[in-house]
Amino acid sequence: MIINRNETKKIQVGNISIGGSNHIVIQSMCNTKTKNVNETIYQIRKLEQLGCEIIRVAVLDRIDARCIRFIKDNINIPLVADIHFDYRLALEAIENGADKIRINPGNIGSYESLKKVVLKCKEKHIPIRVGINGGSLEKDIEKQYGYNSPLGIFESAKRNVKLLEDLGFYDIVISLKSSDVLNTIEAYKLAASYFSYPLHIGITEAGSLLTSAIRSSAGLSPLLLNEIGSTLRISISDNPEYEIIVAKELLSSLGLYHNHPKLVACPTCGRTNYNMLPIVKEIEQFLLTINANITVAIMGCVVNGPSEAKNADIGIAGGKDEAILFKKGQIIKKVKQEDLVKTLKEEIMKMI
Repeated sequence: MIINRNETKKIQVGNISIGGSNHIVIQSMCNTKTKNVNETIYQIRKLEQLGCEIIRVAVLDRIDARCIRFIKDNINIPLVADIHFDYRLALEAIENGADKIRINPGNIGSYESLKKVVLKCKEKHIPIRVGINGGSLEKDIEKQYGYNSPLGIFESAKRNVKLLEDLGFYDIVISLKSSDVLNTIEAYKLAASYFSYPLHIGITEAGSLLTSAIRSSAGLSPLLLNEIGSTLRISISDNPEYEIIVAKELLSSLGLYHNHPKLVACPTCGRTNYNMLPIVKEIEQFLLTINANITVAIMGCVVNGPSEAKNADIGIAGGKDEAILFKKGQIIKKVKQEDLVKTLKEEIMKMI
C-alpha cells in the first residue's frame, strides 16, 4: 500500500515544514563554491525570487562549513549542508547554522563518528537527509542486487536509516535517486510502501535542460500522481535557476502548484503570418516574474485563436503583421506587430 503524503511524518527544516499535509517543497543546489560567499548569496537570492524554498550547498572543507553562517545571514530560505566522508564537517556546519544536513550515514565515518553527528543534530533540532544514489551503492548490496538496482537502492536506504533509528534519531528525510527513470520510480514505490518519512524525489544526473525536463517529468509525474514525494529537485546540468522554472511548471501541470502563470502557445504552421516565436519567448520570460493564476495564450492564427484558447484569461492570435487581442474568448482589438509585446504585458499587469 502506498503511503499518502498526508500520512508521512512532518519534518521541520528551518521555517519550512515538509511532509504531512504540507505542499510539495521545491529545492535546488548551488553550483558555486560555498566559500565564495558573495557569489553564493547572489545565486541563492536569484533562486529565492523564482520560488526556491530550500537550498543546498556543498561543504568540502572547514572554510565552507564556516561560511554557512555568513550565507545564512543574507538569505531567506533554509540552507542544507551537503557532506560526505568527514563527520567533522557536519558538526561544524551544524554549529554554523545549517538547517539540515545531507549525508550518507554509511560513508560519514565510524559508528562513533555518526553518533556524534546524530547527537549534535538532536541538540540543534536539525533533520538529516539520507541520500542514496543508485550509482554508488555499498559493495555488498551491489553484488547481491546488481548495479543501480531499485531493490538495491531500497535496501541501502533501509540499512542507512536503521543506523539513525538505532541511535534514537527520527527527524529523517530520504532520497533514493538514480539516473535511470524506471529504476527511480520503482525504488521510490518500494520506499513509499515501507517508510513513513518524507521522501525527497528527483532523477539524478538527468542531463541538460531539455533532457532533464523530459526525464524528470517522465520519472516524477508517476510518483507525484500517486502522492509520493514531499520535496523535489529537478537536476539540470546548467544554471540552477532552470531547476526552479521546470519544477514549478511540472507541479503546476499536475495541479500541485498554484499562483503560477500558464502559457498556451500553438506550434505554428503555414497559416501563421506574423512573427510569433520571439513573442512567445519574451512573454515566457516576463511571466517568470509573476505570481498569479493566469492563463496567457499566444496563437498563430484566428483558427487557433479565441476559439481553441477561449479559456485563456488573455491572448493574441495573429493576422497579417498584426494580431487580435482577446480576453476569455472575446475579441477586444487589433494590435500591430511592433506593439504586441508591450500591449500584452500591459494588459496582463491590469489583470493581476
